Parts: sequence; structure tokens; C-alpha cells
Amino acid sequence: MPIIEINSLEHPGVEVFSTLTEAQLRNRVEPDKGIFIAESPKVINVALNMGWEPLALLCERKHIEGDAKSIIQRCGDIPVYTGNRDLLATLTGYTLTRGVLCAMRRPHEKAVEEVCCDARRVVVIDGVVDTTNIGAIFRSAAALGIDAVLLTRSSCDPLNRRAVRVSMGSVFLVPWTWLDGSISSLHRLGFKTAAMALTDQSVSIDHPALKAEPRLAIIMGTEGDGLPHETIAEADYVVRIPMSHDVDSLNVAAAAAVAFWELR
Repeated sequence: MPIIEINSLEHPGVEVFSTLTEAQLRNRVEPDKGIFIAESPKVINVALNMGWEPLALLCERKHIEGDAKSIIQRCGDIPVYTGNRDLLATLTGYTLTRGVLCAMRRPHEKAVEEVCCDARRVVVIDGVVDTTNIGAIFRSAAALGIDAVLLTRSSCDPLNRRAVRVSMGSVFLVPWTWLDGSISSLHRLGFKTAAMALTDQSVSIDHPALKAEPRLAIIMGTEGDGLPHETIAEADYVVRIPMSHDVDSLNVAAAAAVAFWELR
């Protein structure tokens, strides 16, 4: 693999790690040219284990024979850009976590039917835009037995660098895709829908009918306003997590973890 020492922020090839925005990396105009950035050896290894394609590495010089060594060996003949810590922090705009970044090819977008083919429990993320929450929801989904993740287009991209890092690579473990139709369209795939919301008609999350459903889609709403009224109205179930001490709700990532554990 070519080790390329850089001493300038304008070095050809490093723009993928520096000047390109998340939107430019995603490249909706030409999806087959889309790229995302995976950060830290552990996360990069998870992606490689799942067959995702590496395109270039960026790491601190000291990590070439350290944390990045096994990654470099696994990635084959791709460019490895290196330099001192301060230069790379200036280049990327942040201090590298354990000193390693990997630019990787975005996969082709999958159909909802493909992602949900054998799924019994899925989560629908509707309008959640915080990268930390997206990453945490994916991590809980992977850990607590959720078979697939569907996201509305108003939600944050799961392959955003911070979302990938917070998920600890779980975005590579759980099948996911974008949901373009209405959430009620999941009925044709045999799913009943459970909207997580506080209403007068909501049932407790431990209601036996929920666990009895052979296929259930758990719908999580935005950080501030929750789910739209029309989504709640269309749902087969409206579900609440019982609260104490007059606490009205949990953060969406925390609520998702509780829901996944109870309804798996």
C-alpha cells in the first residue's frame, strides 16, 4: 500500500477528508460515487468485516505501526495519507479518534422489501436529525435484537461520520434503508405499527398484544415534537413508556432502547 506523507492541507487526494461536506460525500446526484468516513480502528474493522469497500486511509504517522497497522494490512492497495497530529486536526477540523480515518464506498440503496424480508421487529426513525441519537438508536437496535431500521428522508443520514462513530459500527451490522412511502405502507409487508407517543389512547409498552404480534414496526419520532399527528392516527397501536416523578418523556435514543428491549 502506498504511504503518502502530506505536509499541506492542499495535498491532492485528501479533500475527501477535509473540504467535502457530508452532503457532497453522500452525492445524491451520482449515488454510485457516494463516500462516507469511518473513524477509529474498531469501527473500521466492523465495516471491513461486513464487506464494505475502503477507498483511502488517513492516520497519524505514529499509528502506521500502531493502531492502524492491521487496518492498513487489511485494506490492500489503497492510498494511506499520513502526517503529524496537528496538521491532520487542522485538515479534518477535529482531533482524530485514535488517529485513523477511512473513506469508504457507500453501498447501493436497498428496497424496503429486501431489508424487511425476514424481519419480525423493525424500527422506523421518523424525522430524527441529531447524529448522536441516530448512532445510539442503531447501537441499541443491534444489541437488542431489532432486525432492520427504516428512516424517513427527514432523518439524519446513518453514515454521517459522527453517527457512525457513536453507533460503534452498528450501522454496518443492522440492515437499513430509507422509507419513501407512508408508514402505513408497511401493512402490505405484514407489519402492525406501534407509534411511541403519549396520548389518551396509548397502551403501556408491556401490553401483551404487542409482544404477540408476529411482525411489528416500532415508530420513533423527532427529538422535540415527537411523531406527527397523522402518523399517530394511522398507527395500529400508540404506545407509552410508564414514567415516574412526573417525568413526561425520555430522550428518543433512551426511549428506543427501552422499546427494543420490551418489544423484541
